[in-house]
Amino acid sequence: MVQSPLKIMIGFDPIESVAIHALMHSLMAHASVPLAITPIDINHLGGIYTRPRNPKQSNAFSFTRFLTPWLSGYEGWSLFLDCDMLFRTDVAELFALADPDKAVMVVQHDYTPTTATKYLGTVQYAYPRKNWSSVMLFNNARCRVLTPDYVNTAPALDLHRFSWVDDDRIGALGVQWNHLVGELPPNAEACIVHWTIGGPYFHEYADVEFSDEWRAMYQRVIHCAQL
Repeated sequence: MVQSPLKIMIGFDPIESVAIHALMHSLMAHASVPLAITPIDINHLGGIYTRPRNPKQSNAFSFTRFLTPWLSGYEGWSLFLDCDMLFRTDVAELFALADPDKAVMVVQHDYTPTTATKYLGTVQYAYPRKNWSSVMLFNNARCRVLTPDYVNTAPALDLHRFSWVDDDRIGALGVQWNHLVGELPPNAEACIVHWTIGGPYFHEYADVEFSDEWRAMYQRVIHCAQL
């Protein structure tokens, strides 16, 4: 049985700070159980995360995400999410899929990016298992290799290609749990919407798939009842 509250960690990047708040609100809005949501902010990891910034990394949490099991004390299950997402269903449904025989569970995308650049002109790099690490359900006790020292020093692609875990310990989640807007065909049944190319809070992506749902959630974030 997965513990309560459910442990959820979200990568934070100040260049799109609005994204994490809308995502957190979407998690809370649909949840049926208590949640423990922790932003992973590089500024909170002084003396722990010492890896130099890689010129190819597109956000502040490209590698800090792999500290999720360590931040969880290698206990229970934890979910990591990129911030540029929106939940459309109860996150407890995702935790219910946790397989104790697996070390980590991901949507095992097999695709090549359709664009050369993404938000703010960032270069779009193609590599095997791209976007597997954007939604990771960690069985923390089976991920003890992900120490701060390993995360600080391991080759970048070893981390994102999941070289740190045997393939038979990587569980598969349905594609609805990481719907890549603009990279996959539209999916009205998406449980997690992922604006990997650019979220609707960027002007140039204002009309992407599910943008209306994001704006509606944003309005709920900034809502305050008045007399």
